[in-house]
Amino acid sequence: MDGQNTEKVTRKSPFRRFLTTLTVVIILALGGFIYWKYYFTYSEGNRTGLLQKFSHKGTIFKTYEGELILSSIRSSGNIALASEKFFFSVREDPTAKKLENLQGHFVTVHYKMKNGTLPWRGDSPYLVDSVELIKND
Repeated sequence: MDGQNTEKVTRKSPFRRFLTTLTVVIILALGGFIYWKYYFTYSEGNRTGLLQKFSHKGTIFKTYEGELILSSIRSSGNIALASEKFFFSVREDPTAKKLENLQGHFVTVHYKMKNGTLPWRGDSPYLVDSVELIKND
C-alpha cells in the first residue's frame, strides 16, 4: 500500500434522498396544519349578554361549557326580544368558578376563537379566558 486512506465512501441513492426530503416536508406540513387548526388564534374579542347556562360536563374529558344570550333589542323589562346564543368553553378553573356564580346576570366575556376543537379543551372553538359582571343602572 502506498499510504493512501482507502475508506469506502458511501453516498445515498437519489431515491433515498428523495424519501428523506419527502418525510421531512410531510412532518413539517403536518405540524404546521396541527398548529393552525388547533392552536392558532383566528379571532379574539368580547361578547356581552345574559349568562343563561354554565355546566361541567363530559364522559372522558370533563370540560366547562357555557351559553350566553346575546340580545340586540331589549324590552322595558330588560328582557331580550331579538337574540342569538353564543356557545363557549372555559379551560381555567378560576374563570369557571366566576362564571358559575354569575348565572342569570349580564356579563362580558373575553374569548379566543380557534380553528378547531380538541376533546380536552371543550366543545366550542370559542375559549373564554376572562369574565366581567355588567352593572345594571
